[in-house]
Formats: sequence, C-alpha cells, structure tokens
Amino acid sequence: MIALTAHAQGTILAVRAQPGARKNAVLGEHAGAMRVAVSAAPERGKANAAIQDVLARALGVKASQVALISGAVARQKRFLVVGLAPDELRRRLDAALPGGG
Repeated sequence: MIALTAHAQGTILAVRAQPGARKNAVLGEHAGAMRVAVSAAPERGKANAAIQDVLARALGVKASQVALISGAVARQKRFLVVGLAPDELRRRLDAALPGGG
C-alpha cells in the first residue's frame, strides 16, 4: 500500500522515480511508494518536473498543487499534494493505478 501522510496543507505522497524510461506513466506500487516512470533524464531537475506533471495529471490536480519536498536527487521522493486530504488522495490513487478505477 502506498504511504500517505497527513500534512497541514494536504497530503504527502511517497514516490519511487524511474527516470529515463520510454514513456511517462504511473507504473504501480513498490515498497510503499507510487512508481512513476518519466522519459526525462535525471539532470537539472528535468525528471522531477516531469514526475510532478505525471502526478498532477494522474491525480486530477493542477501542477502547482504538487510540490517536491524531499528526495530531489534520489529515487525515493516525497511530494506534497496541496488541498487533498489523505482519504481523497487514496481514492484518486486507486483510480490512477494500473488496474484501478
């Protein structure tokens, strides 16, 4: 199960990044984190920006509502999804994951 943590401004989502993939996609869950593949290379924040866009589209929120809060240079990242409570984010995650919805 993907780890979600309540935050004063929304919910923190654990993400496992896979930069340099063939396409941008949500791949599923791995060790309590949402697996996100992006075609962008992990240089100068390109992959992080691409992950932010993939998450925003998958969760049905604006890109400005998704902010990287830790893991800028690591595969394990934490994103803050502003304005979504953990239960609402869980529902959107279930719909966004392969085989969900």
